[in-house]
Amino acid sequence: MVAQTGDGSVLLIKKLGGLILIVLGCLLTAAGFNWGSTAQAIVGVVLLAAGVALLVLKIARRNQSSQIP
Repeated sequence: MVAQTGDGSVLLIKKLGGLILIVLGCLLTAAGFNWGSTAQAIVGVVLLAAGVALLVLKIARRNQSSQIP
């Protein structure tokens, strides 16, 4: 069951942004290793980490508010 929040559109943008960052990070990392570009691989890893961090923070926030005291 999904809880209704007042800032639903902001959460959707963060979720989609995190997923887009993960996909771009994977693509850039793979391309960087394939072409031997260290800088491109590092940028890909940074984008991948940022996308994972956004999703983890969103999940942690959701779980924190739904805990029973």
